Amino acid sequence: MISNLLTWTIFSPLLGLIPLALIPRGRESAMRMAAVIASLVPLALSCALFARFRGTGEFEFQEIVPWLQGFKVDYRLGVDGFSVPLIVLTALLVPLVILQSWKDYSGKIRGFLGFLLVLETGLIGVFSSLDLFLFYVFWEAMLVPMYFLIGGWGGERRIYAAIKFVLFTMVGSLLMLAAILYLYSAGGSFNLTDLYGLNLPVKAQMFLFAAFALAFAIKVPLFPFHTWLPDAHVEAPTGGSVLLAGVLLKMGTYGFVRFAMPLFPTASAAFAPVIAVLAVIGVIYGSLVAMVQPDLKKLVAYTSVAHLGFVMLGLVSLTPQGVMGASLQMVNHGLSTGALFLLVGMIYDRRHTREIAAFGGLAAPMPLYTVLFLIVTLSSIALPATNGFVGEFLILLGSYKSNPVTAALATTGGVFGAAVMLWMVKKVFFGPVTEENKALADLSVREVAVMVPLVVLIFWIGVGPGFLTKKMEKSVTKFIERTQWHPSIGQR
Repeated sequence: MISNLLTWTIFSPLLGLIPLALIPRGRESAMRMAAVIASLVPLALSCALFARFRGTGEFEFQEIVPWLQGFKVDYRLGVDGFSVPLIVLTALLVPLVILQSWKDYSGKIRGFLGFLLVLETGLIGVFSSLDLFLFYVFWEAMLVPMYFLIGGWGGERRIYAAIKFVLFTMVGSLLMLAAILYLYSAGGSFNLTDLYGLNLPVKAQMFLFAAFALAFAIKVPLFPFHTWLPDAHVEAPTGGSVLLAGVLLKMGTYGFVRFAMPLFPTASAAFAPVIAVLAVIGVIYGSLVAMVQPDLKKLVAYTSVAHLGFVMLGLVSLTPQGVMGASLQMVNHGLSTGALFLLVGMIYDRRHTREIAAFGGLAAPMPLYTVLFLIVTLSSIALPATNGFVGEFLILLGSYKSNPVTAALATTGGVFGAAVMLWMVKKVFFGPVTEENKALADLSVREVAVMVPLVVLIFWIGVGPGFLTKKMEKSVTKFIERTQWHPSIGQR
């Protein structure tokens, strides 16, 4: 199993489909329990992966099996300091989502749980693939379960949101496929490590980078390709929103790290100022638009646009601090924003509304919920001693070295984001309690159990991030070396 640890981690969630298919209709508790057990297997395997990962800067746990030999396509897997934390994050969020939805979707739970497990396989596969063809297969496979999760278990406008999500993603994906085929024709291989050293003309790099970058910018989403995100978040079920914010958006930022920037370093350097400007616009725009949202879930969705803008700003700074902060913030955003969507889902289960105006004074009937919501909010706005502070501080430090103006503007956007989150907390939790909220029940033991791992990680990363940064450090250095290599002049 150790020699095939990545394969087991990727495909072990699919083993849960067997009991889900065999358990008779009506035994929903047994289905939920089977799904929880199935999701704990990849969590245990990913933790073993993290523990055994040495952080050498090279791809570890590689598995290479010939697949389509006539086309030089291999089943090629491997991980580095960027991908391992995202695999663990994915494996952590799925069982929490299943526990959170324990009482939901009665009569339709089999399909919901099945699509969650299939989605987990697709996500881990994306973060593990070192063959461009295999990566594209996992990238596209992820769309199917997410489409059905939104369209089958979402809100009133779920079909519209699901179709919009797929259409936006497909446009970018088709351009990326064309670029992948060009790389294959130029390099004679889909092997990513071989393609890193490919000497491409500058003009070709520009077009290829644009194709990859558009696919990943839509997924991030980078301004102005963000318009699908609020609809998808608002209409998706709670579990879908958690995985969408926590992991799916990181497919875009991860794509820049793994493919777009190191494959086309000359084009990456040329486009970096444009991406930095769009990232700053996203930070400010996302924070300002969040201020006027009446819907709690939509407010959190727009703050995601701002947070992912910070990640992109750190990546294109190409400084050790900026890239390290961006890689940390990919994980931090998954924890804090995933936790926020879980908490929004918990209050929606009680009130069946997400309108901010419908709440008020929740601190009185729900003190435990209030404490947890406040902790996660402070993490989201990057309070010192929380995980968000470590990532954003490093991003701003690295961005300042690269371009002080963009760093200053991004800081301003961060202040706006903090203001809107604190305003929301004041409006929802403090002041006189409204009549409709007086009898609300506080969190159950199950709901507390869902939140505890996320809160522990929020403080653990905030106080002692070394257990993560040590695993990432050499991969960050390797990424900067690859991205600053200009094949057209043969220099680093």
